Amino acid sequence: MVQRYILFRKETAYLPACIIMKKLILVTSPPACGKTFISKQLAKNLKHVVYLDKDTLIPLSNRVFAAGGEEINRSSDFFEKNIRDYEYEVIINLGLEALEYDDIVLINAPFTEEVHDEVFLKNFSNKLKEKGAKLVIIWVITAPEICHARMIERNSDRDTWKLAHWDEYIKTIDFSIPEPLKQANDNLDLMLFYNSSDEEFSKSMETILPILED
Repeated sequence: MVQRYILFRKETAYLPACIIMKKLILVTSPPACGKTFISKQLAKNLKHVVYLDKDTLIPLSNRVFAAGGEEINRSSDFFEKNIRDYEYEVIINLGLEALEYDDIVLINAPFTEEVHDEVFLKNFSNKLKEKGAKLVIIWVITAPEICHARMIERNSDRDTWKLAHWDEYIKTIDFSIPEPLKQANDNLDLMLFYNSSDEEFSKSMETILPILED
């Protein structure tokens, strides 16, 4: 059930056959949609790929909470002001650096604000184009009730506040496809990965891998 938005791919037509268009893939969605599992499965099956996960930075971020005398709450104002953007800055810089050494970089992170920011997407895709790379965004679509169940099952510290305040938290989450991702961009591909069941996962994985290997 993968739906693929190929917004514009004309630029590949005049590239010499020997030139490979590199890709920076962002696997994004609201929390607990299955980004990490999907990202790892894609990375295991793709060739010449560097896998990066923003969650790897969580132990360092938790030290910032401790140093600031704050409870670990990744939905707090403290997190938004002192941690959130710096995590993204680091993971993006790591991704850009990794593109110097391999053909595909896959970043697993929500990018919740960035995928709604048309200016960010345009600037980021243009920066990648200068490096001979294309931005590919995989938006994971999962039913909210499935996300709730998966969040309970994974039993992670980062979800403690969310589960304890589920009704309050879920009102802040937008599960719809961000409109800026649908806008025409000559260096951005959008693919939809459906993941509310095992059947959806298998079908999406089967369809999406050959597209990423183009």
